[in-house]
Amino acid sequence: MGWGLIRAEGPQAIFIGMDVLHVPVRMDAYQRLELIYFTVQEIIQKFRPDEFAIEAPFFGKNVQSMLKLGRAQGVAIAAAMQSGIPVNEYAPRKIKQSITGNGNAGKEQVWKMLQQILEIRREIERFDASDALAVALCHHYQFRSPVSNGKKLNGWAEFVAKNPKRVI
Repeated sequence: MGWGLIRAEGPQAIFIGMDVLHVPVRMDAYQRLELIYFTVQEIIQKFRPDEFAIEAPFFGKNVQSMLKLGRAQGVAIAAAMQSGIPVNEYAPRKIKQSITGNGNAGKEQVWKMLQQILEIRREIERFDASDALAVALCHHYQFRSPVSNGKKLNGWAEFVAKNPKRVI
């Protein structure tokens, strides 16, 4: 499980950190879920985020893998909700689109764009952390866009209605 943190300074996103939680294979399924829950709580206590974003489950062919992923995401979401943090979910394609402009971009392309946008100079061994960082930046773009003024809008008609002085 990867996690990534950014700080919003107006429309600017500042890289805070990212890492991967390696869940030991020798643990039983419920111990793994507990580890994920408490790790997410520790991250929340340490960094005090205002918002929580997660990648929506994607549909795969292996039902057992999907079930395990859904449970892991569920305990992560529960940890955020228990801490009073609002949760947002984004589809993998939307995340890639918001970072690279291409909803079919590969993990390497997403990582290279994150490095450029967030001025990250280090390399990574696994893409779990960069995937999580991409979710954070996607969320930032959704709510911190210069045209949205920090509010999610439902299309141009709503933007025009709420911002008549910004329309020329």
